[in-house]
Amino acid sequence: MLPIEFEEAAILRGSFVTGLSDDEFFRFCQENDSVRVERTATHEIVIMPPAGNESSRSSGSVYFQLALWAQQTGSGYTFESSAGFSLPDGSVLSPDASWMNTSAWESLTDEQRQKFSPVCPDFVVEVKSPSDRIKTLQAKMEQWLANGAKLGFLLHVEAETAYLYRPGQPVEIIQGFLTELSGEPILPGFRLNLRKLRK
Repeated sequence: MLPIEFEEAAILRGSFVTGLSDDEFFRFCQENDSVRVERTATHEIVIMPPAGNESSRSSGSVYFQLALWAQQTGSGYTFESSAGFSLPDGSVLSPDASWMNTSAWESLTDEQRQKFSPVCPDFVVEVKSPSDRIKTLQAKMEQWLANGAKLGFLLHVEAETAYLYRPGQPVEIIQGFLTELSGEPILPGFRLNLRKLRK
């Protein structure tokens, strides 16, 4: 797995930061809700720059398509970019869009659902924004898989390139956004229309 290097982000280090408990980190995020915050596996705090409007529009389209499919099929639960997940490796990450099956969500307590749930989504999508480096996002996708994700899409809208991640398989690269990406077999019947993401 590639090391994640957040060249584009501000990183808070030191024993005070890395010593924050899960509850303290959650409170830190709530008290600084105007910024995008994630946490590395070593508990460094990563403050990400805001996404540009074009990438936000693309992320919104991805989430809308995913949520519509889930609503129509009654299949699982969808989450947009403000949702954080507390992963087995100790990190807290927030994909641009994600989905988890019903049994995983219903296994959580009410208290766990109110914070950064200790569960990895089955499906995650990351959309590259202008401030993101593609290598950073590729490493993040590998991290999602290592923590239990069963399918991931990394979308570089400007270059019209999609990277499909599946556990134990090489990354599949799709060029051109005049097609659809299939969520099979993890998301039966889900197809992401890439045409909706084009400029």
